[in-house]
Amino acid sequence: MKAENQPDGIEEVDAVPVLADEARALQRADAAAGVVVVKQAAAVAATSFAAGVVTVAALRGARAVRAKRRSRRKTSQLAPVLATRSFLIDVHVLGSRD
Repeated sequence: MKAENQPDGIEEVDAVPVLADEARALQRADAAAGVVVVKQAAAVAATSFAAGVVTVAALRGARAVRAKRRSRRKTSQLAPVLATRSFLIDVHVLGSRD
């Protein structure tokens, strides 16, 4: 590779591949390396499954607590509620027309 330093600080490089002096055969990967990958994948899958189970359990517990609170509210009312109405009220305060 040839590198030239220009006076303005920009380096120009020729991109030429470097070949090895002698050719050699590629080494095969160990079978143990494949086992490690399989073990890692199994560990990730098990951890993900456990995290999902914990999330579902937490959501169900929160929903049960919420339902229990609602049932307590209904039993603590003094009189039975026959009907309810909801109204959306929009109030405008207008100024004079002068």
